[in-house]
This record gives sequence, C-alpha cells and structure tokens, in this order.
Amino acid sequence: MLNKQFRSVLFAGAAAVAVTACGADDVASPGEGNIVVLPSPTPTPTPTPTPTPTPGTAADDCPTGFTNAGVLANNRVCQIPNSIQSALTVPQRDGTIYSMSGRVEVGTDVGGDGAAAGGVSSSLTVEPGVVVFAQSATTFLIVNRGSTFNAPGTATEPVIFTSRQNIEGTTTDADSNQWGGILVLGRAPISNCIGAVAGGTAGCQQLAEGAGPSDFYGGDQAADNSGTISYLQVRYTGRAASANQELQGLTLGGVGSGTDISYVQIHNSGDDGVEIFGGTVNLDHLIITGADDDSLDTDVGYKGAIQFVIGVQNTTGGDTLWEVDSDDDSGFDFTPRQDVKLANFTFIQRKTGDKVIHLRGGPDAAILNGILVGPGTCLDIDQAETVQAANAALDELGPPRIQSVVGSCATGDFDADADTFEATAVNAAGNANNDFNFVSSLVSLFINGSNETAVTPVANITSFSPDFVQVDYIGAVRDINDLWYQSWSCNASYADFGSLQTCAASPVS
Repeated sequence: MLNKQFRSVLFAGAAAVAVTACGADDVASPGEGNIVVLPSPTPTPTPTPTPTPTPGTAADDCPTGFTNAGVLANNRVCQIPNSIQSALTVPQRDGTIYSMSGRVEVGTDVGGDGAAAGGVSSSLTVEPGVVVFAQSATTFLIVNRGSTFNAPGTATEPVIFTSRQNIEGTTTDADSNQWGGILVLGRAPISNCIGAVAGGTAGCQQLAEGAGPSDFYGGDQAADNSGTISYLQVRYTGRAASANQELQGLTLGGVGSGTDISYVQIHNSGDDGVEIFGGTVNLDHLIITGADDDSLDTDVGYKGAIQFVIGVQNTTGGDTLWEVDSDDDSGFDFTPRQDVKLANFTFIQRKTGDKVIHLRGGPDAAILNGILVGPGTCLDIDQAETVQAANAALDELGPPRIQSVVGSCATGDFDADADTFEATAVNAAGNANNDFNFVSSLVSLFINGSNETAVTPVANITSFSPDFVQVDYIGAVRDINDLWYQSWSCNASYADFGSLQTCAASPVS
C-alpha cells in the first residue's frame, strides 16, 4: 500500500474513534477545536547491501558455502569445497577470486545406468567473468557421471581456470604442468570396457586416466547431458600421475550429445589439449595453444562432430595436432568403432619430424575443410583397417572421407613408411578437392589468405553431420573480418589472437 493511502486510512480511522468517544453533540464543526495531524509511518528500512570493495581491493568476506583462504593479488580468495554434493554456484563478485585445492569432485558416480548405490547427481555452475585457480600441481576438477559442470561464460566475460602461478604473474609462454585440469565423465557409449562386457552397453565402463580408482565413465545414454561450457579458458594444465596416466587441459570421458561445449581455449597443457574418450559429444570453436603432446586426441569409440578448431603448437614443439585412435589391439573389432568428423580446422605444427594428423588403430573418420601447415609430415595412417571397404558387421564406414583438405608440410605430404595407406585414403572414391602440395598464404599465422580462399569447400557439409554449420570456406578463420576467436581468448608470443588478455599475465591484474 502506498504511504499516501496508508495515511488516509489512518486519518479516517482516527476520526471514527473520535466520534465514538464524544457522541453526536460533541462533534466539532469545521474550523472548531484542535486538529491532530498524525505523523507518517516510519518507512521500512532497505536492507544494507554487501559493501562493494574499492576497485583494486579485496572483498571483505566469501559467499556462503566457500572458505575464506586469505588474500592474493589484491583479491579475496574463496576456496571451493572439495566435495560438491548439491547445486553450487560460483558467483562473480568484485574483489573475489576462487581457488581449488587437491581433488574437487562434483557429485558421486551414479553408474552407467544411473542406478549405482550411493550415487548423487550434483551441479557446479561458474558465472561469467569468474576466475578459478588451482593451489598446486595435484589439484584437478572432476565431474562424475550423472552430474553437470556449467561454465556459461560470454565473449566479454569468459570463465578462466588457471594456476596459482598465473595469478601471481610468474608464468611464461614456456610453462605448463602447473595443475591437473578439468575432467568431465558421462554415461554415453564407449568401446573399451573393463571385463567381458559388450561395448556401448550400460555396463561398459572405463577408468579415467590420472584420476582415482573409482572414477568411471561410459554407459548407454548417448544423449547424456554433462552441462554447458562456453567461452572458457583453461591455462597451464597437464600432470602425469604415472606412466600413461596423464591429465589434460580438458578430458571428456563418455560425454553425451546433450552436453554443449563451444568457445574453449586450452593453453599450454603439459599433455593433450583436449582428449575425448568415447561418447557422443559435439564441440565447436576450439583454440588449442601450446599443448606439449597432442592438441586434440580422440579415442575408444568416440562418435561426434567437431567444427572450427585453431591448433597452434608452441615454438618448443609438441606432438601431433590431432591423434585419432581406435582399438589398439590387433583385432580392430571393438564397437562402437570411432567415427569422428572434423571440419574447418587450421593446424600449425612446429615440431620437425612429426606429423600433423595421425590415424592409428583403424578408426573411421571424416576430415573436411582443413588446413595443415608445418615442418613435419601432413598425414600418417598406420593400419590398413583405416582404408578398407565398409564392413557393417564391424560398424565401419570405410575409408576416411577426406575432402577439401590442403597441406603445406616441409618434410612430406604423407608419412614416409613402406605402406601407401595415406595416398589410398586421400584418393578413395568420393574424396575431392584435396591438395597436399599446397602453398600456404595464411595471414597472421592462422587467417585464410588468397590461396586458401581459392580452395573449393565441401558442398554439403551437413550431410556428414547435422551438427555442422554450412560454410563457403576451408580452415577455421575465413578472413580478417572473421573474429570469432578474438575477444574471449588470451594471447601468447607464438599465437597472437588480438585479444585484450595475455595468457602469461595474471587474469586479475
């Protein structure tokens, strides 16, 4: 009720009381007697808001659910709990950054069928503009089956996960291995199971590399949803827990197609940039800079589509830009077989003697609208299974579909081994517009020049995957006006994206 209305009601009420008390003969005529004016009611006080800290100073406290861990780089450090067993949101606040220490776990594994005893579905949501750092090399974030990780950053306010050293401003473009990275585990089908279990079933599961003894992924939920990730930077990750047990920048194990992942930069990972173990998730608009091993690695029955990828190795090298694995055993009969579709990518290799793309273990693949540049070999295919005819019994689609891919590689177009798998695959029926004797004219390292613009792109790329966007160019970046990579990413001395941020500089300075 408005104050004016409230006063009118009070005045009328007071008059009625006066009439009752005095009787009819005692009622004063207008202009007679004393008129008592009632005061306006005291307004309800507005709650005092949490004080906004002076710019450049730390907030006084932490939000509920977080532990006050002191001050670093003129910001209040609020530590994320190690076990998140309900919905937790990490809010963007002035003068506040967030930390993780050791293993930070979202939910408890619900199993491949969602019915595991003790399973708990939980969620972690990180608001746009939030910076989270790892306290040590043994720190990592793991999202268990049935739970979700949401990092809905924006082009102007990306979410940043990084190392303590980066917050302190002591990192360089040569650094990596400063924390363990992010692992998202889902219930989508995988091919390599523990025990005598059929691939792609609810009971087919595998342990995540470098994590713990009960960190399983896999199941039979192809459309499983593990959250939404967009405009995310992950800096200075990678840790080898033991031989062949490495943590990447972003690890996706059995992640389903209900998960949205786009606009992600993995910077200076000590192992792979992004590694995908099975599942059906689709990704788009990736930047992978400075991975010490593979920039992109896909394994164990992954079936998905990836479009718009910039991969740039550090000047100190790396391994392949894309390593594709199926079954490592001799039978090549695990199902689901890997069938990955990669389109509109620009890969810049820096390591002499290595290969840009390496297919091994007999995977099925579609390689479309791509640009390969470097001092090594453009393409290496290890097994004849990768180039054999389609075999429905083994879930094979036949030779790799390689269309509108160009290579400018100094060591050679194809791996210099005794087989001819590479040439057989490139020249297979239906493959066209490929040129592995290409002269690159890329501008500013990864932007299409006149030679790239002249290449005929795939005419109907959505026929390979409905998740692809039809474009009229090859490569990840059409021209100097195509700026999808710019505002939200960070720059390195070996890969300048024209962004306002420098990866080695503290993101809170």
